[in-house]
Amino acid sequence: MTAWWAVLAAVSAVTALWRGRYMLHMMQLSGYRNDRYLRWWRRRGRSLEEMRLAALWAVWTLAGAAFGYGVWWAAGWLLGAGGAAFAAYRAARLPAKKPLVWTPRARRLYGAYAVWTVAAALLSGVFGGWGGLAAAAVNLFAPPLWMMGAAATTAPWERRVNNRFLRRAREILQQRDDLVVIGVTGSYGKTSTKFILGTILSEKYRVLVTPDSYNTPMGVCRVINEQLKPEHEVLIVEMGARQPGDIRELAELARPRIGVLTAVGATHLETFGSLDAIAKTKYELIEALPPDGLAVMNADNDYCRRLAAQTRGVRVALYGLEAEGVRFAARNITVSEEGTAFELEDRETGETVRCQTDLLGRHQVLNILGAATAARHLGLTMRQIAAGIRRLRPVPHRLQLIRSGGVYVIDDAFNSNPDGTRVALEVLSGFSGRKVVVTPGMIELGSEEERYNREFGKHIARVCDFAILVGRDRAGPIVGGLRDSGFPEDRIRIVDSLEEATRELRAVLRPGDVVLFENDLPDNYTR
Repeated sequence: MTAWWAVLAAVSAVTALWRGRYMLHMMQLSGYRNDRYLRWWRRRGRSLEEMRLAALWAVWTLAGAAFGYGVWWAAGWLLGAGGAAFAAYRAARLPAKKPLVWTPRARRLYGAYAVWTVAAALLSGVFGGWGGLAAAAVNLFAPPLWMMGAAATTAPWERRVNNRFLRRAREILQQRDDLVVIGVTGSYGKTSTKFILGTILSEKYRVLVTPDSYNTPMGVCRVINEQLKPEHEVLIVEMGARQPGDIRELAELARPRIGVLTAVGATHLETFGSLDAIAKTKYELIEALPPDGLAVMNADNDYCRRLAAQTRGVRVALYGLEAEGVRFAARNITVSEEGTAFELEDRETGETVRCQTDLLGRHQVLNILGAATAARHLGLTMRQIAAGIRRLRPVPHRLQLIRSGGVYVIDDAFNSNPDGTRVALEVLSGFSGRKVVVTPGMIELGSEEERYNREFGKHIARVCDFAILVGRDRAGPIVGGLRDSGFPEDRIRIVDSLEEATRELRAVLRPGDVVLFENDLPDNYTR
């Protein structure tokens, strides 16, 4: 191995290892799944700057092959490699909304990636010439391929690790016949309903609720293995899904006695393909209930109502603000800056209680009705339910109201879908003062994404005084909807980042205004 080829190998290896941290971060945000990671790479990873750099480097390499590998050629080659390294450094230094977490799995994956990278570097040094250049080129400009290869090679080991955690969690639950497990799923509203139900049930029971968005098999296993104690009487499990079979897998693990289906709507259409596929997947929770179980379903949602009508072999309890055949009714609902107030009536017993909560919006009353239906089934009194409702606090980033310097901020940044955006704008419309929305639009809606974002723009025009759109790539359909509705052009701002949006807000806002932050895309959609 000549000194030159040794330098080439070392430079390519160090650059690829540095870029690997960024690639690992994106893989982690993609759930360690190559299909989702590949979608990210097609959507965001192949930046124009990187493609130009790769093209220039390839031309320089070919020139060296044609005219000889002189000192000037070597200097240019190293400059190109340095440019790739700098691009990787800059990407890694961008502030992350959800930073890379060096879990044991992440460390194993990066280790496998490093093996692939060093092997390519050694090949470039051993082969020299065209073979060496090819190996070095792959190291410099195709680390995503190495990351995908590392994920594929470590997959069998990860399955073994996961299966060990699954077996342990199943054994724990099999020894707890006394434990009431409640599964909560839906296209939207499931996290809020989960926490609402947990708070209300804690008036009578010792309750464990899966935290935040721990709604995958491994997340639920971790809660069961690490947090479930003998004193817990109720376990509430949020069940998320991105593709058919995900809910069934979670239900087989948790074995719920009560299932709450909050809604079926247009979320993750990119992976599901249709609303019918989403409905079928969410219904996997109801299908998994035992004969003595209870299915609590939102009758205000058309899909849920149809699914309830076809349900056999398990008791069904409906809830809703508008639907017939529900046990609870909510009357005289008022929503203001102080929260939401309403009267809760049990139609079976005729009891009525006055309820007050810090939660914002009629949709939260709907979530409360679902939780109250399940709570009543488990023996809570109306007084206990009302006491639980008083203790409810907003879930962070889900229509969370924040008062800051004379301005109201509604933080709905966690997620966004067509139904959720309508609800958020409805809440916003109930406030006095000028109204500003900050949003990057909606994602993962497949071929329907442009249509839904255009409709979103029309809804914004009906409610808001200013629209600040984050991300020029996705702003087009929203701007189209705004223009269709005659929204003033001088009140539309298009920015590249949340930091720029914040600067625009400072220039626009005055005391008494209210700002809605609707959706905050994860790093693998913005970096």
